Amino acid sequence: MANPLTQQEVDARALVDAGAVFTVLPRQIAERLGLKALGRKSIKTARGHAELDESLAAVEIQGRRGATPVLISQELDEVLIGVITLEALGLAVDPATNRLVETHILLL
Repeated sequence: MANPLTQQEVDARALVDAGAVFTVLPRQIAERLGLKALGRKSIKTARGHAELDESLAAVEIQGRRGATPVLISQELDEVLIGVITLEALGLAVDPATNRLVETHILLL
């Protein structure tokens, strides 16, 4: 993960959740990167509704790097990678192997 403006980087293990739309960062990582909130999103989770700060981050997964919107959570303690980030990087989860594989980026 990196701040696209300052290039400050943090290596972090992440969980890919093909059911999550957005990538979510723990607040601690967002602060280490110096990410500034650009707005807030009202979201629904298994625990109910919440309001999370929204920012932008650079993400690198399997050698592919790109910018992605991220939400910042007080509750999570690990990075959660969502579908927007996967699609922006041309990656998808192979349901047979549970591994990330290259896929086509569709402009539909």
